[in-house]
Amino acid sequence: MATKITMPKLGLTMKVGIISRWLKNEGDAVKKGEPVVEVMTKKITYKVEAPGDGILLKVVASKGATLPIGDILGVIGAPGEDISDLLSPAPSKALGSRVGENTLSPSESLKISPAARKLAEENRIDYARIRGTGPEGRITREDVQKAIAQSGILSDARPTLEVIPYEGIRKAIGDHMVHSWGIAPKVTHHVAVDLYELLALRESVNSDLKDKDKVSITDFLVKAVAKSLEMKPHMNVTLDGEEIKVLKDIHVGVAIALQSGLIVPVLRNPNQKSLSTVSKELKDFVKRAKRNKLNPDETSGGTFTITNVGGYNSVDWFTPIINQPESAILGVGRIVEKPAVVKGQIAIRPLMGLSLSFDHRVIDGAPAADFLATLIALIEKPNRIFIQ
Repeated sequence: MATKITMPKLGLTMKVGIISRWLKNEGDAVKKGEPVVEVMTKKITYKVEAPGDGILLKVVASKGATLPIGDILGVIGAPGEDISDLLSPAPSKALGSRVGENTLSPSESLKISPAARKLAEENRIDYARIRGTGPEGRITREDVQKAIAQSGILSDARPTLEVIPYEGIRKAIGDHMVHSWGIAPKVTHHVAVDLYELLALRESVNSDLKDKDKVSITDFLVKAVAKSLEMKPHMNVTLDGEEIKVLKDIHVGVAIALQSGLIVPVLRNPNQKSLSTVSKELKDFVKRAKRNKLNPDETSGGTFTITNVGGYNSVDWFTPIINQPESAILGVGRIVEKPAVVKGQIAIRPLMGLSLSFDHRVIDGAPAADFLATLIALIEKPNRIFIQ
C-alpha cells in the first residue's frame, strides 16, 4: 500500500519547512528508515526517513518548495501502484516556492537529465522553474542553457577544485546574515581581558574531574555573560516592532562551527544553573550538532550569543554579526601571553580579545560599555560569577 512522505514537525516553533534536496530519485528503491529527502528550517537541516519499504513513486514537492507541517512531499509504494487518490487534490498550501508561468505544478513529475541538473546547480538556477522540452517534459541541458541566457547569469569558467551549491543551511546562514547586516546599525567595542585568575580557577576545578567532565573556557564565559546580563538587563533586549522589550529570561546561544556552516544552540537560563550543568548541556549540544540531531526549538529563543574563534589561535578581535532578533553578540578571540601592568609591575599575562557588537537602535554605546565592564570584572575575578 502506498505511503505518503510528509513534512515533519521538528519542534514547537516550526510551522513550515523547505525542501533542500532529494536524496533519492523517482523510481529508486528505498527501505524503511532510509533518508530520502532533506528539509530545512530557518536554522537546521533534517533528513526525512522513508516511512516504509518500496519505490519512490512520486516526488511531489520539488527542491526549493516551502510547505507547512504535514503536507505531502512524495509517495512510496509498489511498482506501478495507482497513487492518484493520494495526489488529489494537489497540495495548495506550499509557501514561498519560486514559481512562474513556466513552472511545473506540484502534481507534475519533475524530470531532468543529470547533465542538466549539474549545469543548473553550478549556475544557481532553480530548475523547478524550467519547463522541459525533452520527452515527457524532461529538462535537457539545452533548456538550462536557455534559462541561463534569459537570466543574464554568466557562469564563471575558471578552473575549480570543487563546486558547492549555495543552498541548504549554507544559504540559510547567508540570508540570515544579510538580513541582520541590513537592518541593524551596529557598533563593536573591543577589549583585551586578563585570564590569569580564570585559568587558575579552571585548572583547580578540573584537577579532580575526568576528561569527559572537564569544564572549558567557553563554559565559564557562558556563566559570566549570563550573570552580567542578570546584573545589566538593558542588554537582554529585543526590538519588536515599535517596542523595545527587556526580556525576563536569559537564554545564551553558543555558535558551533560545522562543515556546512554555523549553528547556534541555546542554553536556557544558564544564570540559574551550575557550571557543571552548563558544561554538560554544551557538550551535548556540540555532540548532537555534529550529527545533525538538534531540533529547531534548541536553536531558537536566544537573547544573547557567544561566538568563540579562540581555538584557531589566529584572531584577536573581530566584528561578529548579531543573531537576529537578539540585540548583542560577544566575539571571543585567542589567548596570547603579553606584557601587562599588574599592581604597578610589568608581568606576562594571558590576555584574551573580546568583541561586543550591539544594535545601536536599542542599545547605546555607554550602556554597552557598562555591560562590558561588568563582564570584564567577572572574568578577571571569576569567583564573583558564583557568589554575586
